[in-house]
Amino acid sequence: MHIHSRALKYFDMIRRCGSIREAARQLHVSSSAVNRQLLQLEDEVGSPLFERLPKGLRLTPVGEILSRHVITVVQDAQRMTGELDALKGIRRGAVDVVSVEALTSAFLPTVLEKMIKRYPAVKISVRIAGSAGAALAVANGDADVALGFVLQRTESLRQLAVGRFALGAIVPPGHPLAASSQASFAECARYPLVLPSPELSIHWEIRPLVTGHKRPKTVVLETGSLELMKGLAARGVGVAFVNRFGIERELKQGLLRHVRLKGQTPSNLGVYVRAGRALSPALDAFTRIAAEEIERRAAEEA
Repeated sequence: MHIHSRALKYFDMIRRCGSIREAARQLHVSSSAVNRQLLQLEDEVGSPLFERLPKGLRLTPVGEILSRHVITVVQDAQRMTGELDALKGIRRGAVDVVSVEALTSAFLPTVLEKMIKRYPAVKISVRIAGSAGAALAVANGDADVALGFVLQRTESLRQLAVGRFALGAIVPPGHPLAASSQASFAECARYPLVLPSPELSIHWEIRPLVTGHKRPKTVVLETGSLELMKGLAARGVGVAFVNRFGIERELKQGLLRHVRLKGQTPSNLGVYVRAGRALSPALDAFTRIAAEEIERRAAEEA
């Protein structure tokens, strides 16, 4: 079976957009041209690749199989281009990063600064998502690398680096807990709480502590925003729970104290790519720099 690269390109865009019309807009071609390539591809495969639904297109089981092949083909083509450029001494390429919000305060700016200084011609894009969303974007081929607190390893992801970082309660300097180096959840629950909602990985990490606490507790807010959690904690509205990522400035300025949670397993911050893919020179450089920064910060925490 001979499948033209244009058909693969169009198929991949339809998969990403869930719509022939939107795929055509992204590709700057007519909808009829995209639909024609899809029909030819389905004819060669011998089976429909999408279910036509009222709200868009959804991959069929055969389409799912082909999509995994297409993701590999597209990413390998990008890697080959990068390797050919490297042989010519051209330091260019592109890296699509998806990261959790907590890393945008200090960790990610440090990594990006090093990357841009060493490889100024490499184009980098960054999107923000929860850990689960970041992992899914990489597994689906919608991003090159994920930076996040992934709780469970999956066969679709390859972990390139990981560091362990303690969870803790954050309170203002004048709070009764501020003088302690460690505190149990029960001690924290004596005061109003600001809890993370399910879209944050921290929610699932502290959930056993929350559900296992049988005494009355006051939850003033549940939110998926790190900025909101640390803002309320700094004002003394409630005790919030985070690791040290995303609160670096507040800790340095003395606006917050980070009190480790007793008996809590540390969070694992990892660098993830899709399993089975080969890294382009630009992506390899980025992941190495990110891994170095994780290692440095893990050593500081230890």
